[in-house]
Amino acid sequence: MSIGFAYTLPMPFSPVRYEVRHLEALVAVAEEGTFRGAADILGYSQAAVSQQIAGLEAAVGAPVFDRPGGPKPVSLTPVGRAILRHARAVLDRLDQARQEAEDVIAGTGGRLVIGTFQSVSVELVPQIVRRMRAKAPDLLMRAVEEDSNEQLLAHLHDGEVDVAFLAGPVDDPLLDTIHLGTDPFLAVLPRRSPYVDLDAVPLREVESLGFIGEHHGSAQSTIDDGLRLHGITPRYVYRTNDNGAMQAMVRSGLGAAIMPQLAIQANDPDVVVLPTQPAIAPRSIVLALPREPLRTLAAERFAEIARQVCAERLGPPLPATLKRR
Repeated sequence: MSIGFAYTLPMPFSPVRYEVRHLEALVAVAEEGTFRGAADILGYSQAAVSQQIAGLEAAVGAPVFDRPGGPKPVSLTPVGRAILRHARAVLDRLDQARQEAEDVIAGTGGRLVIGTFQSVSVELVPQIVRRMRAKAPDLLMRAVEEDSNEQLLAHLHDGEVDVAFLAGPVDDPLLDTIHLGTDPFLAVLPRRSPYVDLDAVPLREVESLGFIGEHHGSAQSTIDDGLRLHGITPRYVYRTNDNGAMQAMVRSGLGAAIMPQLAIQANDPDVVVLPTQPAIAPRSIVLALPREPLRTLAAERFAEIARQVCAERLGPPLPATLKRR
């Protein structure tokens, strides 16, 4: 005895399209056992559920249910069982996507990637993130750290970060910028240097010790420009992009450093931190974020908390007439 059944393959090279409503109907019928029960769960008519299953079977090219007729429950065919596993996974992922989108809209979930640089990462970001966590505990936050504004701006434009701390001023028509405050440049000297009892150390005296500095970066460029403005061509005896290593070299007596205040370990007993005479103009700390509607509510909340933290930790923003160009 031979057993025959109808099996229609999809047209060659035609894409098989499973619609979400087809998958929802498949799962509901499989779980309820009847088309009527599935209709009650989905809020459709029984005819509508039958249409969704028929559409799925047309896309598959084979039956997904064996229908005995009458009040008996339907049964999944082998093809139906194969698709059911994937249908449940797809619907679960769609539920996750919907929930994540709702969290992003509400600013309580999703992701927030913060562009930053070393001293801000150490001195400001932890306090801001702690306060953000209190408001949005399900928000996933991580940092991307770079040494230059150009790299951080590129990440912002590419959508790789959601907000970024920058050394101001910053003029970019694609971004909104918030001036958070100023960070003065100070001299870091060995404790045994002859200038420890001064209220401010002359820049020429710092130069005589030899400079410890960075290889590159926005802060280093600002320091070098400030030194040249006062007639000093800096001579570096050691370079590193690690703030702690710079201060360690000063501690060892290798030379002196001009560093932003945020980058200095103020409780180090083996160094002395003094203003310089003349002073190098302080750097401005700026937070940049995309213009609406490209930014998230979480980014806006982060910006507001950053304002609060920086008002406590930084000097006031530079007046508009004094902003360095």
